[in-house]
Amino acid sequence: MTLDSTSKTILIAPLNWGLGHATRCIPIIKALQENNFTPIIASDGVALELLKKEFPYIQTLQLPSYQIEYAKNGKNFKWKLLKSLPKMLEAIREEKKLVKKWIKKHEIEGIISDNRLGVYSPNVPSVFITHQLNVMTGNTTWFTSKLHQIIIKKYSQCWVPDVEGIPNLTGKLGHVKGKHFPVHYIGPLSRLHKKESPKVYDLMVILSGPEPQRGMLEKKLTEEVKRFKGKVVFVKGIIEKTQVKETFGEVTFYNFMNTRQLEQTFNESEQVLCRSGYTTIMDLVKLGKKAFFIPTPGQYEQEYLAIKLNEERIVPYASQEGFKIEMLSKITDYKGLSKMDTTIDWEELLSVFQSTKTCKIT
Repeated sequence: MTLDSTSKTILIAPLNWGLGHATRCIPIIKALQENNFTPIIASDGVALELLKKEFPYIQTLQLPSYQIEYAKNGKNFKWKLLKSLPKMLEAIREEKKLVKKWIKKHEIEGIISDNRLGVYSPNVPSVFITHQLNVMTGNTTWFTSKLHQIIIKKYSQCWVPDVEGIPNLTGKLGHVKGKHFPVHYIGPLSRLHKKESPKVYDLMVILSGPEPQRGMLEKKLTEEVKRFKGKVVFVKGIIEKTQVKETFGEVTFYNFMNTRQLEQTFNESEQVLCRSGYTTIMDLVKLGKKAFFIPTPGQYEQEYLAIKLNEERIVPYASQEGFKIEMLSKITDYKGLSKMDTTIDWEELLSVFQSTKTCKIT
């Protein structure tokens, strides 16, 4: 089947919460182009800046910021989010207005939203991407999960970047019993590819996520890697206009890397030290890497994934406060993340945009 997608314009909008939502949209944007769709990218902040660097020739639109910030103390994470809720709801209302206007102005015939709750239209096929059918928030998990599922029901399809069966990557996050909304498991998403490369670095440190926690971890690990015996490459995850490279002894620092550089550096590195964000996990699966996780303090999703993979003896982890560089020796006792044998059928997935009516997959 060949998609009749001539001149069809698709709005793709990742959430600006760290870099993960933006980076996992990169293979989707490429798939849209390969199947003759015309993507328009919409986001804000560092997510939008990253995608502008990756796709300088694609039209971009500015969405309002959700103004998501982490608390300095992980225990206050939930309270900080609740405090920010009025600003988030205002941004979602503004998103809905903009999307309605853009559909007419740019002749948009389909929408792909990666966790942007206001990027949706009942008038064109709309897809929601998430790995969290259940949103873990401690003792309020039941409420936040039901609320999230109500939002998902509005969309034509929900794409979960995982496999449906066991074993899987997301566990309780991406799998619910008796769901009554459209879910399509598409397999892990990654912009990276495994290549046979000579080892250059003994350790790759890669950071991401909103402030202040990203900066707090950078400060801690900058000191910790001084005691590491081996060659280190340290990617700070700060998106700026110009790439900056600095070398101090055996440690080379970059403020950011583009996809090509990241792919090469991952393949040249023996071990990886990073957050347990889901997009990072998918990248590590694609590359078949051994890693060590430091989940973001107070972020239940990252803590859950770190505990799950630790219990399965795949990846060890430590708290941000308790981490010491010597703990990396545990990596050798764990299996590491191995490549999953999945292939995304983009032609089938993108066929949702062939209809002017919404199309649900269960």
